[in-house]
Amino acid sequence: MNNKYDDKYSGEKYYWKKKPSPICYEILKILPPDNKVKLLDIGCGEGRNAIFFARNGYEVCAFDLSRNGIEKTIKYVNDIGVKINAFVSNILEYRLTEKFDILFSTGSLHYIPNELRNAIFKNYKENTNINGLNVFSVFVKKPFIGKAPDGEKTACKWISGELFNHYHDWEIKLCTEEVFNCMSNGIPHKHACNRVIAKKIETQ
Repeated sequence: MNNKYDDKYSGEKYYWKKKPSPICYEILKILPPDNKVKLLDIGCGEGRNAIFFARNGYEVCAFDLSRNGIEKTIKYVNDIGVKINAFVSNILEYRLTEKFDILFSTGSLHYIPNELRNAIFKNYKENTNINGLNVFSVFVKKPFIGKAPDGEKTACKWISGELFNHYHDWEIKLCTEEVFNCMSNGIPHKHACNRVIAKKIETQ
């Protein structure tokens, strides 16, 4: 996988800023940390979402391929006095060996090629606790949206509905498709995105 984000994360400023993704607030509503709630942020970048969850009382683990991103996450954590277990790992190689209440990822799953998706999502689903959530966002391919100016050869876009199909046997709490404007790399462009919040229900 291309680790171009080590360069983007090398400066003092936060490339993705510090404001969390809006979908984080939906998680607060659906599964608030009233008791111990264990969350894993997959591809956490510089930690903006992971730290949001930690500040709100979740027990958070987070990983990213970029060592600079993890170092900035740890610095951010130390500056504000919360706890996160943040570590460097590759999304294509990392497999869960313990269970979580919430698996979260935004802006990272497009690195998973089609031939690995079934195995990786099987691992994610098996290692989610009953009544836990998988909260994922993926870029989807649309013929009317051109390639992003900072697009990568290692990125593997999904098609509309593909993400939802992985959760046909779970309760879908939210599923959306949206087109939004983006200014990454300083050039205006658009993305299409599918988002899902799926809840694991105990089978009869």
